[in-house]
Amino acid sequence: MSLFRSEEHVREWCAKNNLGMDGLLSLAQVWGMAQAWYSEDRRSAEWKRKSKDEAQTLFTSLGLTSAFWQL
Repeated sequence: MSLFRSEEHVREWCAKNNLGMDGLLSLAQVWGMAQAWYSEDRRSAEWKRKSKDEAQTLFTSLGLTSAFWQL
């Protein structure tokens, strides 16, 4: 994960490294993903890894719909 000070900085970095900007997340999206992904206690006997469909639903609910986020 890379953090940037501004959208302009992201654009410059992506251009310099010949990368697209499809995988970018806002801070709100990062926080939403962290809360949803890590809200369950992994030490619990009932915990199970998210399925592909569950992960895709989470990405979509956070507005992560570009090709980068398609599983």
